Amino acid sequence: MALVNRITRLFKADFHAVLDRIEEPEQLLRQAIRDMEDELAGMEQRISIAVHDQASIAGRTAEIEDALAEIEQELDLCFASKKQDLARSLVRKKLEKLRVLRRLDTIRTENEATLDKTREQFDTDRTSLEGLKQKAEILAQRSPGERDTTLEDPAWMARDLTVSDDEIDIAFLREQQARVAS
Repeated sequence: MALVNRITRLFKADFHAVLDRIEEPEQLLRQAIRDMEDELAGMEQRISIAVHDQASIAGRTAEIEDALAEIEQELDLCFASKKQDLARSLVRKKLEKLRVLRRLDTIRTENEATLDKTREQFDTDRTSLEGLKQKAEILAQRSPGERDTTLEDPAWMARDLTVSDDEIDIAFLREQQARVAS
């Protein structure tokens, strides 16, 4: 079973290495920037809609509160005139308006929470976008032939950092000579 897992990991690693070589980082970065800009534009639109909804809810709430104030005055008049049937009708309207008012308050609270989350996400994403744009500028400043492929080759350490026996002997003799001379 361990052998199968190791072979599976080896194939996955090789496959991912092939994909990494096929993909061009500059192209991927530019596409990521475009995608993020589109997402930010969508978020801005959602924020704008939510702000507009909040204003609409505030306006509707003010209208209902004005209507409730009128109903209160009419109720005072009905009770002073002993018109209970009319007062009962006004009480029904008052209760209906109070229910609508509570529902609007719930919607306003939910909308406000969503708006806050969207604004936070927008700020986070905008910061990420700025970072991506900076990376893209750095890549764009390099010429196409200047691409550093050294770090892309994992064998570079083995090739470039291998020290031969002759190099060791020469360095040893220099160190020995420096110590004898002092």
